Amino acid sequence: MALSYLPLLLVLPSAISALTLDCKNIRVDKQSFNLNALAGPKTVHFQSYEPPSIANTTYTIDICGALKSVKDVPNAQQCPGGTRVCGVKEIYTIGGDGKGIVEQVVPIAGEFTTSHGRGLEPKVTRLKDAGSHEDAKREGLRVELNGGKYPDNKTGKSQKAIIEFICDRDVDGTEGFGDEKTKRDDDDDRDDDGSQLPDLDKGKSLQFVSYKSEGDDQMGVLRLSWKTRYACEGEADKAPVKAPGSKSSGWGFFTWFLIIFFLLIASYIIFGSWLNYNRYGARGWDLIPHGDTIRDLPYLVKDFASSTMGRLKVGESRGGYSAV
Repeated sequence: MALSYLPLLLVLPSAISALTLDCKNIRVDKQSFNLNALAGPKTVHFQSYEPPSIANTTYTIDICGALKSVKDVPNAQQCPGGTRVCGVKEIYTIGGDGKGIVEQVVPIAGEFTTSHGRGLEPKVTRLKDAGSHEDAKREGLRVELNGGKYPDNKTGKSQKAIIEFICDRDVDGTEGFGDEKTKRDDDDDRDDDGSQLPDLDKGKSLQFVSYKSEGDDQMGVLRLSWKTRYACEGEADKAPVKAPGSKSSGWGFFTWFLIIFFLLIASYIIFGSWLNYNRYGARGWDLIPHGDTIRDLPYLVKDFASSTMGRLKVGESRGGYSAV
């Protein structure tokens, strides 16, 4: 009976990998990739001049997990839980106060099986295995993430994100995300009429390519390009990488101090016991160095505590006035 479940158990890992994306262990065509160093929310922008306003769409992606909700931002102005790729379009008035009005919130990819039945369904391929000749010359990965729908109703269109991780051994892939501009507060970098738009993603390894409807079903497709050395073959075989912001697993100075302190005490007790046994033939408590003191330690602590409490009570009684 148990043998009948063996094929199911063998297929289970493949089925799980088809439903989710483990960025630490991506296996494609006998090649391993580890994108864990790129974990965490990363943003890119697309801006368009729409007189008398400027539209700025911020695309946020976390390749390794669901995006976390942002505090102090209304739920209606951010994507729902389970989103991996989110697009938020804001409208800014030229010459205004710099505050944008949220016009669209599009969950492009994520795990939404409980809402409208669509899952992430990741698809990973090597660029070398792509159909075009240009892609065949490049080294890297193409990751396709699904699940999105906008608007979330019967007439809503399906959404997906296609990210091309391009091998660049000189680029880590996290460049340009330390000092990001999250809003249009750069009036000095553009003309008064707003026609000259600033580059909010200058220096970033992640770049926006396009977002438009594709295919017969007019699916909304976001295309991104990401240069990183972690998309190079053989990079996963090197030293393991840590996700940004992850705490080091090493022990601190205080931990090592405690370990060395207790090891010294243990060594002193063991050596002293051995010395007392061989030199004096001691047994029981007499084996342990300063055995009498250790044995009386609970009573000494009790006496010290009682004495301290007694002094505190005496001090309190002297601090007040007594009736005459």
